Amino acid sequence: MSTAQRPEGEMPQNIAAAIADVSDRATVLVREEIELAKAEVTEKVAKLARGAVVGVVAGIFFLFALIFILTGCAWLLYFYLPVPDWAYFWGFFAMAAILVVLGALAGLIAARAIKRSSPPVPTMAIAEAQRIKETVTAEPEAATPSGLTPPPGAPPPPAAPVPASQEQAGGPS
Repeated sequence: MSTAQRPEGEMPQNIAAAIADVSDRATVLVREEIELAKAEVTEKVAKLARGAVVGVVAGIFFLFALIFILTGCAWLLYFYLPVPDWAYFWGFFAMAAILVVLGALAGLIAARAIKRSSPPVPTMAIAEAQRIKETVTAEPEAATPSGLTPPPGAPPPPAAPVPASQEQAGGPS
């Protein structure tokens, strides 16, 4: 049905319905992108939390083992240091000094690792939003006769029929 044969009130309603449909779809798309970002961040935070809990538990076990190891090392240092028999505390002081140096090195390494780590950013959602923005703001390559761009992968629109008067005259000029 051509526009000349349509009732005048029908075309604005179709345009209004199309605009409302596009608006609704854009709203749904934005909501889905927000949900994707939330899910992605939640997943990354959950992985970080699980890793942190396992790390804390491992640290507690290591701490108790370290206490026994360090006590033994302090007594061993006492036997090898040239101190009198009653001065066993020098072994513990020497062990404390060694631990201070190792703790400072570990702190520096940890600070460097934290600075290099990336925050939990929803990279997939950001990339998808950028693709959507590029798609929406891109110039249409070839418009259909109605002025709308066909969706990607859609078959080409049918060619407009040539009026009989032009066919007899040898085509359009």
